[in-house]
Amino acid sequence: GSGKTTLLNTLSSFIPNSDRIVTIEDAAEIQLQQDHVVRLETRPPNLDGKGAITATDLVRNALRMRPERIIIGECRGPETLDMLQAMNTGHDGSLTTLHANAPRDAVARMETMIMMSGFELPIKAMRQQIASAVNLIVQANRLQGGIRRVTHITEIVGMEQDTVVMQDIFRYEQRGVDETGRTLGEFVSTGVRPKCM
Repeated sequence: GSGKTTLLNTLSSFIPNSDRIVTIEDAAEIQLQQDHVVRLETRPPNLDGKGAITATDLVRNALRMRPERIIIGECRGPETLDMLQAMNTGHDGSLTTLHANAPRDAVARMETMIMMSGFELPIKAMRQQIASAVNLIVQANRLQGGIRRVTHITEIVGMEQDTVVMQDIFRYEQRGVDETGRTLGEFVSTGVRPKCM
């Protein structure tokens, strides 16, 4: 309920109409207005436990469809590794969401989901994949009083030894609550010039 899908819809509205986009979701929630969109949906197994189509299957098949961008509604398992590999092989501008408490936790969560894929990747290799594939982490939170805010825009700068180096570009600073119990605050620039500019 933090507004991840709403934010994903908003960000995707800035994708040029000429780009070919493949979306992968459990249930179609992303509403793209572009002309070149291929929508793929996962499918649970039947009563015999057969016929399942996983997000991992769809990511691998999406790469054969020559997309400029791949949008995964939510990464929650082994498809994370395939998504990162797709981002590292020329699918810049791809988008996905995942659950995490903070931008640093999002990187740790990606590592955990890569481990779920069953590949015995060294931790440094995992972090290198993440650092080279992911440019920005946009953290959305539901704050006191039900208000939804983007609380961090964090850039992944690269690797330093075994650590993914990150820097906040913008953040939401909470100043208190109003008389109705809703969070009060403001968006603050950290003054750091993004590497991506």
